[in-house]
Amino acid sequence: MIYKSNINYRKEKLQDLLKSILKHEDKIISSLYEDFKKPKFEAVVTETSYVISDLKHTIKNLNKWARPKYVFPSILNFPSIDYILKEPYGEILIIAPWNYPFQLALCPLIAAVAAGNKVVVKPSELTPATSAILSKIVSEVFDENHVQVVEGGVTVSQDLLAKRWDYIFFTGSIAVGKIVAKAAANFMTPTILELGGKNPCIVDEKCAIQLAAKRIVWGKFINAGQTCIAPDYILVHSNIKSKLIKALQVEIIEAYGENPETSKDYTRIINKKNWKRLTQFLENQSILFGGQNNPNTNYIAPTLLNEPELSSLVMQDEIFGPILPILSYKNEEEIENIISNYEKPLALYVFSSDTKWARKIVQKYSFGGGCINDTVIHFSNHRLPFGGVGNSGIGAYHGKLSFDTFSHNKAIVKKATWLDLPMRYAPYKDKIKILQKFLNWW
Repeated sequence: MIYKSNINYRKEKLQDLLKSILKHEDKIISSLYEDFKKPKFEAVVTETSYVISDLKHTIKNLNKWARPKYVFPSILNFPSIDYILKEPYGEILIIAPWNYPFQLALCPLIAAVAAGNKVVVKPSELTPATSAILSKIVSEVFDENHVQVVEGGVTVSQDLLAKRWDYIFFTGSIAVGKIVAKAAANFMTPTILELGGKNPCIVDEKCAIQLAAKRIVWGKFINAGQTCIAPDYILVHSNIKSKLIKALQVEIIEAYGENPETSKDYTRIINKKNWKRLTQFLENQSILFGGQNNPNTNYIAPTLLNEPELSSLVMQDEIFGPILPILSYKNEEEIENIISNYEKPLALYVFSSDTKWARKIVQKYSFGGGCINDTVIHFSNHRLPFGGVGNSGIGAYHGKLSFDTFSHNKAIVKKATWLDLPMRYAPYKDKIKILQKFLNWW
């Protein structure tokens, strides 16, 4: 198993992977469009270029990340050299989602390979064209005993989860995440679960309204809202609600035109099942803007809803689509009353020119990660951990943390032989007072 012990071999494989992705980039982009009309710009920014950047960063830093880390030894072990070895976990299962089917399959794969593991990737059956090109790339680069892609539906996932793994990495819904966690518990297998939640977007009356609207529209409607960290609903101060709604309408038209169905920059809903789920959210709601849909193409327009009841269907679970409820508040107590109805979200966003107030908000609530005066962009920084908390996920990754995620930290103490202090050995008579004085002094 050369991939486990040889750092140079791992780097060579990652370099081969980079070459293969560059060779097939046009096909990857066309596959994403074939699966759910993902625009080329979004395919490049959120899928291929992101993966390419991640690969280059990993290749550049792998030797440094994989080195033993020396730590200051304990006085009780004197004299010794203490260090941490980065050891591969072993066999890794990665279950990837359909919303970013290339990026969210490849990025954990890159880290798992960099850490020296054997990897099986299960891509989503809902994006068959992307899964096919992913499988082709992996088979070109890796021996199947090292990395392989296993395609198929729910039964394939169930069969894979019934096996014993050394680590499982899952991205997807909370409901399926619980199934994965139960399966992993049978073998005491550690997991990373990247899930989701109802991500609030709080808009203070002290903010740049038009800029806030532009950034909210971009973060919400990129990939037609099928993004786990997209704003799920807006909480806007009642004093500026009408101004924000008008600004949001302007920015939607600016981005996608008067008829987004004809826009080349607007994605479709992944399949009929999800389209039906989302259109149900529009029933008996006050639609401020949008609402048009087409069952023949799985199209739903960017849609704004006015003050839905918290008990309504659209406010129960994560929307995961291009529907944006707008609720108003008058004070912080009302914000808390709404947010407290839900589990800890994967993301939270706040727009305000009052820096002190914005910081207070992000410190007050528990969530995976977020932004002040923007949306979604925290995902792009490899120096920031990405992951959920509570129901929105377990564990985090990105950058060096991804390598660390797939590496077991093996603690080693190398004890010297030229000196052996007798204090620790029995018989212990008359040693305890001396030991206590020594430890208290230290």
